[in-house]
Amino acid sequence: MQHHMDKLRYPIGKFVPPLDINRQIIDGWLKILESFPQKLKEEVVDLSEQELEQSYRPGGWTIRQLVHHCADSHMNSLIRFKLALTEDTPTIKPYAEDLWAELPDSGKVDIMCSVRILEGLHERWTVLIKNMAPEELEKQFRHPESNALISLKTNIGIYAWHAEHHLAHIRLAKGTFTETNTL
Repeated sequence: MQHHMDKLRYPIGKFVPPLDINRQIIDGWLKILESFPQKLKEEVVDLSEQELEQSYRPGGWTIRQLVHHCADSHMNSLIRFKLALTEDTPTIKPYAEDLWAELPDSGKVDIMCSVRILEGLHERWTVLIKNMAPEELEKQFRHPESNALISLKTNIGIYAWHAEHHLAHIRLAKGTFTETNTL
């Protein structure tokens, strides 16, 4: 039973950073980040209100909440990038994503507003990443919950994984997920 719930929670597995993050790996992650808003839009654009309320697992978020969560999370990540690029190893501010998912703007709000946020945000974010010098990719921020230092190059991978992770959740909720949809 627990294995089944883990497969629903992490249908593409958990993020495991490669030992050596090189430009080729970063470029692959960039392709995922560049295509994410369009892939997300294709998955959700024609869903009915009833379908948007489907969840990928018992107790999991609805498709609507997943879309709004991606906008919230990716906004936070872009800000963390900018903080790390302009400050000396800043400690970032975490946010209560489970509580954010319960706020009114994650409820009955049209999901396309979050898709539009993601379109613009990912356009800016990927331009920023493409123009980062190798030493900038090494810059870090501290996550206060784990006290871990996270490099920007690792964070690119985390968010490429995050995008694919939630696309998989949406596909699970729709009944269209297959193992070939993974990173």
